[in-house]
Amino acid sequence: MTRLHLFDLDGTLMYGSAAPVEISRQLGLEQEIADLERAFARQVLGPPEFALRVRELWAELTEEQVALAFEGAPWLDGIREVWADITARGERCAVISLSPDFFVRRLLEWGAHATYGSVFPAVPFREPVRPDGILNPTAKVKIADELCERFGVTRSECVAYGDSMSDAELFAVLPTSVAVNADRHLAGIASYAYVGRDLRDAYELTSNRRPLSR
Repeated sequence: MTRLHLFDLDGTLMYGSAAPVEISRQLGLEQEIADLERAFARQVLGPPEFALRVRELWAELTEEQVALAFEGAPWLDGIREVWADITARGERCAVISLSPDFFVRRLLEWGAHATYGSVFPAVPFREPVRPDGILNPTAKVKIADELCERFGVTRSECVAYGDSMSDAELFAVLPTSVAVNADRHLAGIASYAYVGRDLRDAYELTSNRRPLSR
């Protein structure tokens, strides 16, 4: 039986941080993004409104700054090793994130078979953000179903990894899920819970398999 592993990015693959935070740090806008993140967490801003605000905040963003944000982010250890093991087993892995697609798709180079993020204009920005291209928690479920069809699996053969309320809807429809450094929104929903900085340990919870090399 093959399986499809679905990973969130912010707070899941990245420890205690998020793509918008790391990008804003490159621009010296830590306080501004912190304010927006708090408003988003309180649901004062929805995903489209948040995206429109960060597009304005990042008016001077360059590809070099995006690359520096990606390279300097606090990634969990073992991401490449986990995805290599998934591939070696004939399984598939994908990343579904509300963060900008221009950041998320860089994970294809690490071994993800597919990535999905909110659709932003190319960097440097010359076009506005289109609200209909911004993902929300419900979209994660829709994308998961599309990936199931693409890879020839069912929901019963999926494993979701996430950390927050944006993952709750996906966790609710899949039989196997791992809460990674998660907040209260996933309490009682996840099949497994992991706290730490190594994705290999979270991955190994989902089946009885020999630990990956460290």
